[in-house]
Amino acid sequence: MREATLILLTMLVGAVPMAAAGDDISFVDQFDREIELEGPVERLATIPIPAASMAVAVHGSPDLLVAMHRLSKTAITEGILGDFFPATRDIPSDIVGDGFMPNVEALLSTEPDLVLQWGTRGVEIVAPIEAAGMTVATLRYGTEDDASAWIDMMGLIVGEQARANAILDWRQKALSDIRASTDAIAEDARPRTLYFLRYLSSLRVAGEGTYNDFWIELGGGTNVADELQGFTDVNAEQIMTWDPEVIFLNGFEEELSPEDVYSNPVFADVSAVRDRRVYKLPIGGYRWDPPNQESPLTWTWVTQLLQPGLIETDLRTEIVENYTMLYGQTPSQDDIDSILRIEKNGGSEGYDQFLR
Repeated sequence: MREATLILLTMLVGAVPMAAAGDDISFVDQFDREIELEGPVERLATIPIPAASMAVAVHGSPDLLVAMHRLSKTAITEGILGDFFPATRDIPSDIVGDGFMPNVEALLSTEPDLVLQWGTRGVEIVAPIEAAGMTVATLRYGTEDDASAWIDMMGLIVGEQARANAILDWRQKALSDIRASTDAIAEDARPRTLYFLRYLSSLRVAGEGTYNDFWIELGGGTNVADELQGFTDVNAEQIMTWDPEVIFLNGFEEELSPEDVYSNPVFADVSAVRDRRVYKLPIGGYRWDPPNQESPLTWTWVTQLLQPGLIETDLRTEIVENYTMLYGQTPSQDDIDSILRIEKNGGSEGYDQFLR
């Protein structure tokens, strides 16, 4: 897996090594577009939602961020980065409208050296930025290899390749360690598991090919929705037919709680509800659901809930140690309670393993 990741990263940045400060940087983005920069980026605008907090981690501070998506900002204010770095609350977040369409005038006012934008949603959201004279690098989303490529690219463009390599090494070790523990689990010992990308506004679940499907399988579960592709809306009858034994709730619907599922009479006979195994994804430097800079913590959390006792990692200690690496900050015990959503998840089965 490490070899495959390194091949992908080499393809991302080409054969060009990281330039020294003041030197030109050349690389190929995830859609084979050649990008030229006059040295490491000092002013970065990020439109893909997870990219802002990832850039903070790779750079070691938010000092280079000049603009971000509004949902990147809500993750920062709802999570811990707004407390670690209060200035992030004042970074402009009006640079994009619906469908990731850029607000070119707002972007221009931030004078970015580079804009990060999705490459998966058509040229119409990239061309206006380039037409206004700004440099754009495009990103791909969805897999662990994609996330690793983001980190590697960010290390190159902000002149922090050593930090990026440390994060990548952490990811690879965590991935290998968890796989060594879960790969041999028999199918009948893997709990039927379901992730809701949306629950309050619709019943939208994660099927095959999603990052949530990846970490369910990695953590020792079986995704009951893997007969579907991507994210799909389903009805209550389908959920009852699947009868998941564990349910994970998204971190995007901030008001959503396991109690919303436990109190829903429609799902009263679903195994996960009867056994109180419904959990809301944590939020730290970013929401833990999608690929992000903290994903190894997600994998550990998921594994410890799907396969209690299989790995003995103290997640609270892991958070402290790796936040020091990622952000140069030490979260308090109250911070960790908030990250793990103890208040919302504390009444669910097995969550006492995460208490102080």
